[in-house]
Amino acid sequence: MYRSFYSEEELKNIGFKQYGKNVLISRLASFYDASQISIGNNVRIDDFCLLSGRIQIGNYIHIAAYSSLFSGSKDIIIDDFVNISSRCTIYSKSDDYSGQSLTGPMVDASLTNQDERTVHIQRHAIIGSGSTVLPGVTIEEGVAVGSMSLVKNTLTAWGIYAGIPCKYIKERTKKLLDLEKEQTSISISNKTY
Repeated sequence: MYRSFYSEEELKNIGFKQYGKNVLISRLASFYDASQISIGNNVRIDDFCLLSGRIQIGNYIHIAAYSSLFSGSKDIIIDDFVNISSRCTIYSKSDDYSGQSLTGPMVDASLTNQDERTVHIQRHAIIGSGSTVLPGVTIEEGVAVGSMSLVKNTLTAWGIYAGIPCKYIKERTKKLLDLEKEQTSISISNKTY
């Protein structure tokens, strides 16, 4: 019988560094260097996602279809209650496009100049469909990034941003912090994690 998500036994065999409870991962997602990927509780990763390298995923996370997370020697850190919409791409490693060096994984590393910096997506951030996040960015707590945005600089907490490159639009409400408490109460009463 075919199931859309990996079974518990299959998740163990992928070889993640660690993973929590209630983890739903599509059989159509791909993982490279799974031993460097940590996944918390209540996480769903949908079809055709690609995760590569040093990635830390918190609790109550959704990574929607066709999204990609590419890490090198620096981490991609995703805190609790983050949502990454479909077709987003997050890089903690990127080539130098200036022409001063070669690019790509098939040339000798000594001839490249890669930008490798940690990306940190903090609690309650949401990244709209088709957005790109570049190395060194922190998306602070409660930030909402509009669809098709380019995030190349740190975004200040509880703002709504959009555009190429993204710019501040307005403040985001903090009502969801009350809803988080309700979710925690529901999870405890249902004995889920």
